[in-house]
This record gives sequence, C-alpha cells and structure tokens, in this order.
Amino acid sequence: MEVLADTLRQVELTLGAAVGRAYRSGELRGLGDDAVLALVRGASVIARQAEALLVGVVAELEERGEVAPYPERPTTRFGCRSVKELVQRTTLASGRTAGDIVKAARALQQPVAVSTGEVLPAAYPALREAAADGVVGLEALAAVVGALTAAQCDRGARFVADAELAASARGVGVDGGPRAGADDLRLQAQVWAAYLDQDGAEPRESRALRKRAFTMGVCPEGMVPCRGTLLPEVASQLQRLFDSILNPKTGGPDVPAGPWFTDRGDPGADTISKDAALEDPAFGDATDPRTRVMRQHDALAMVLTVAARSGAVPSIGGAAPTLVVSVTAEDLVSGRGHAHLDGCDEPVSLAVARQVACTGGVQRVTSDAGGRIVGIGIIDRVFDAHQRRAITLRDGGCLIPGCHVPPAWCEIHHVTEHSRGGPTHTDNGVLLCWWHHRTLDSNGWKVRMRGGIPEIRGPSAWDPGRQWRPVTTSPTRLSRALRARSPG
Repeated sequence: MEVLADTLRQVELTLGAAVGRAYRSGELRGLGDDAVLALVRGASVIARQAEALLVGVVAELEERGEVAPYPERPTTRFGCRSVKELVQRTTLASGRTAGDIVKAARALQQPVAVSTGEVLPAAYPALREAAADGVVGLEALAAVVGALTAAQCDRGARFVADAELAASARGVGVDGGPRAGADDLRLQAQVWAAYLDQDGAEPRESRALRKRAFTMGVCPEGMVPCRGTLLPEVASQLQRLFDSILNPKTGGPDVPAGPWFTDRGDPGADTISKDAALEDPAFGDATDPRTRVMRQHDALAMVLTVAARSGAVPSIGGAAPTLVVSVTAEDLVSGRGHAHLDGCDEPVSLAVARQVACTGGVQRVTSDAGGRIVGIGIIDRVFDAHQRRAITLRDGGCLIPGCHVPPAWCEIHHVTEHSRGGPTHTDNGVLLCWWHHRTLDSNGWKVRMRGGIPEIRGPSAWDPGRQWRPVTTSPTRLSRALRARSPG
C-alpha cells in the first residue's frame, strides 16, 4: 500500500507541475490538432485509471464496513452515516457522483467468503478488468451496473452481459469501428436488461408500479433538473391539468381598439386593421413568447400553488407546506441583492421574493450583528377567502388581455407592494396568473387601481398609445357594461 501511495504522490506532483505549466505558459495554443487530440486521449485514460483506483478503494471501504464491528467501521470513526457520505466528504464530489462511485464499487468488489476466507469473483468481473485497464470510466460503470441490476437477472446471464459489454468497451469484434463510449454502453446495457429480465412475463401494470419514479437534482445556474417515469394515470391527470390551464384559446392578447385602429382597414385612413396589426412583425412581442414546454412549466407552478393553499395536503411541523424565501429588508427595499429559498443553495432574484411575499404571509425575524434572534413578528398580508371571492367576482381571471387562466389558478398581486405600504385590501389586489405575476416587472404590462377598478397599460407593441384601460373577464361586469351601451 505504501508503494501505491508513493506512486500516487509522484503522479500528483508530476502531473500537477505539467498542467500548471501548460495553463500558465500558453503552450497549448502552439500545438497542432493531432497533438491536442493526443493530449485529450491521454488525459481521458489517466482520468479513467484514477476513477478505477477510486472505485477500488471505495470497494475496500464497503467491505470493511460490512465485516468490522460498528465502532470500528470507517464511517463510524469519521462521523458519517454511510460510505456515500464519507466518499462525498473526502472527494468533495457531488452527492450523485459519490452515489455512482459507491454503486460501481459494489459491482466491482471481490467479496471474501466469511467461512473459508476465499476471494469470490466480482459481480461484473469483465468490467472490473476493463476498469483496471483504463478502458471504462465511472460514468459507463454506473450506467451499466444500474441497468443490469434493475433487470434482476441470474448470475450466469449477468456474467454473459458483463463479458459482452466489456468487449464492446474494448472494441473487440467491431470491424474497424470505435470503441463503445459511455452513452453507447448505457444503451447496450438497457437492451441487455430488457432481454435478460426474468420478469418479462409479469403484467405491465405491476412492472410499472415498481419502476415509477420522480427525482429533482441540484440547482446549477438557476435551474433544477427533473427526471422520472410517471404511471399512465398520473401522467394523464397532469396532462388534463395542463390542458385546463393551457387552453388553446390563449393565443395572445387582443390588440385594443382605438383611434389608431379601424376594424375596416380603410386604405385611405392613416390606420391599420387589428388583423393586419397582429400579422405585422412589429407587433410580434404582443403575443405570448413562451414555448409549449415553458407553458407546461408555468402550469405546473400553478398546480403546486393551488395544492399548497388548498388545505388538503398533509402538514409539516404542524403547518401547511410553506415555501420559505429569505431576504434582507434592505435588499428588498433597495431592489438590489438576492433572496434564498429553503432547501435550495442557489440564490434567486428579488422578483421571486416579491412574488412569494405578494401571495403569502411575511414573518419578520430581527437579529443582531452576531446572528442572535432578538425579535419575531407576523405581518398579516394574505388575502383571505372572502377577499379572494370578491376579487374573483370583479376580475374574472388573469387581468392580462388574451390570458384566459381561470381565477382558481391565479395569484393575487398587491398592486402597491405591501413592503411599500400597500394594504391587503380588495382595492389593492388583482388576479394574475403565475407567469404574468412573476414577470410583471419586465414583461411590459403595468397595473394600477383607479377608484377600486384595475386598469392595464400594455407594451407599445400591443398598444402604441400606451393608454390605461379598465379590463376584466368577469361575466357580471361585462354584461353590465354591455347593457349600459345598449340603446334604451
């Protein structure tokens, strides 16, 4: 072991010096294409060999954790709950990468028989040899092991798949073609898994129940990746909710009638028709710029918001599930800085804090310079059920023209922010869908209250005159306005 450790230290020093010199001297710029590709290949081999060593060492940790008494286990000695946590702390890798390392280590580990002390073959002996030779890396190992383990095939069948996949990684049997990469091995492993699955005759519904999943990853660059497989009835229900929110008639806002528009499109007049205006590229920004997948994201946000305020979901810590957003009072007033979501390390914009604060309660927590909490206060700023019904009766749905999101899916926006003295009153609350509420600071639409009636001023592409206009989709108010215009 000392020889291996000395070798690693020497490699670290030599490689570190070479990499530092290459980065600082700029010598990479003077290399030809062949030389650059040779460096790429060489670095990738070294990386795979390092990953193979890492997996082998973690396999040793796994074995010690299985046979050693609890107080003597490495995880116990270093204060970790699992080998994965120990690996994550030591390598400074992400939780997902640490999980892949442990998964590969268990697959390549050579267990020792407790009764005889005999070293048994690994679950994937051919891939173990390929990893030792620097042929396959961690990503490919995790993909292959995950697919074949899920297939629950017998030992002999797994050995056959292991040998074939290792041969594919080495390029054996491929007529002049390149060796299989990580994506190729993942696909081949999935094909093998489908072929070897002993539960192939099991009813489809039972298999689907075992494979249902939904996961959310970490938050890189302001986005949280999601993946999973939904049962058909769950997917259908979600699709129905999407369809109810993303109604086909939401084709963008109607161009307002006014002195600069005429329905007849008289060629002699200095005006254009509504249809012509909508076809004019200058008016393209008036339509909804979101793609279908963006609309579905926003529909999901509405569904989650409605579910959280429904009172029908289980409580957490004695209270309804609550999205917690923290921001300093100074940043919220100045409009500069960031906010933070509970359970997410990625900072978010102040627009998120304002939107959440507009639809939820605010709890002021005062702390001193050292962090000690010195005061807690609750500010009642949530529109109650009676106010919501009244605002729904007045507005009828999202106020933005052309948006047909129904009132049940809308949020109530404080026209004058509560932090700036705006009251939680029906004269200061309007219905907006999640997306228009979230982007109100940047989408060109403006809202104001005049005598308790909401008015909208649209972007110049929608309304060149930028006039304030009372707007509603309430059938009651529309019927009243129609009767008022009717003669007699």
